[in-house]
Amino acid sequence: MVRMPTKSPTPKKTRGSNKPCMPKYKRIVLKISGEALKDYATGNPFDPQILKNLAVQIRNLRALGVQVCLVVGGGNIFRGLAGARNNGTDRTTGDNMGMLATTINALAVMDCLEKNGVEVRVQTAIPMDRVAEPFILRKAIRHLEKGRVVIFAAGTGNPFCTTDYAAALRANEVHADIIFKATKVDGIYTADPMKDPTATRYAQLSYEEALMRHLGVMDATAFALCQENKMPILVFSMNEKGAIERAVCGDKKVGTLVS
Repeated sequence: MVRMPTKSPTPKKTRGSNKPCMPKYKRIVLKISGEALKDYATGNPFDPQILKNLAVQIRNLRALGVQVCLVVGGGNIFRGLAGARNNGTDRTTGDNMGMLATTINALAVMDCLEKNGVEVRVQTAIPMDRVAEPFILRKAIRHLEKGRVVIFAAGTGNPFCTTDYAAALRANEVHADIIFKATKVDGIYTADPMKDPTATRYAQLSYEEALMRHLGVMDATAFALCQENKMPILVFSMNEKGAIERAVCGDKKVGTLVS
């Protein structure tokens, strides 16, 4: 796959810093799980502070000239596979419900971004033109070129496809430079750091190493698509202050890079 060249942005100062930052990446796809938006203290599907922090970081990326796409999961509302296992829901029906959940999340993120002065467009893989645009690749790229954030919702529009796969697919379609995968931990570890205090974080891995060590960076089909098209993946914690901005500027202390 041939990548389209992107023009380097003019260096700008990051918020709260006197040092100019030249973004390492011009166009990114940010993949956020639905669970990352949840307010676990109250059980509500959205934590207003998490949404606001996300909006501020994306606004700062736009100030740096970075073009931003988002793919948001739906696990804080409904997860198709879990529904099939726990409730006896038909898998296809469950996945369709999950795709609708991702659209609810996309609209919530859009609302918060707009309230923080960021221009946004939501595009859905399933047509629902009363609430969002249908996914049209050329239109999405044009939005990015005009400085708008684009949120891709409803997965790929197909059951049996995860939002990880949707992120990998959209990243390759829009010729993104990298996928940023936000998780609950600050990278990929040798073992589960929540269970094993001796676990250490990898700074960088090759696709082959990640597969050989069964590290579960993404689901197999999404990971294979990234590997085939040489799409790098950065796994990091969204809860770490300023992590997205630092990663865009090439801070090697943020997360784990798979390339």
